[in-house]
Amino acid sequence: MERVKLGCGFGSPVLMVVVLAVVLMTVVVPEVSATRWTVGAHMGWTTNVNYTIWAKDKHFYNGDWLFFVYDRNQMNVLEVNKTDYESCNSDHPLHNWTRGAGRDVVPLNVTRNYYFISGKGFCYGGMKVAVHVENPPPPPTAAPLNEKSGSPSFNLRGQYVLPAILATGALWDAFVHFW
Repeated sequence: MERVKLGCGFGSPVLMVVVLAVVLMTVVVPEVSATRWTVGAHMGWTTNVNYTIWAKDKHFYNGDWLFFVYDRNQMNVLEVNKTDYESCNSDHPLHNWTRGAGRDVVPLNVTRNYYFISGKGFCYGGMKVAVHVENPPPPPTAAPLNEKSGSPSFNLRGQYVLPAILATGALWDAFVHFW
């Protein structure tokens, strides 16, 4: 009697199904990503930068990060309340984000206003930034299909039909090889 060997080599049905599942998840699952904002862009967290202008046209969403790059021997990153932000008071920070490397990441994981300053007198020179964090916008909705125009409906069908055909073919191939 001949034994059938099932394995996980390159031609095995198990491997093919796993690869197919990964490909389909990559095609079908929408991309969700957060943004890592380098505070001050190419200038970093330093003096002589107007951080109010830097933050003005940006949308900060729940899940984003602020990345502070600075001289760790001189400056720091302190989260403070609005009153301490306005008066540059670093005596009672809500959180000290300084980790000693001069490359500190602050997660923006709550929808609210955040206020950051640099102590040691640098706040008076403009080293402070306020950001408003909001929930991400909802994903865009599909426009209603115009029945007279064949192009949009073809594109929509092609987005699902081609992966379905490929998946069916891969499953059929795995089935034929298995039996």
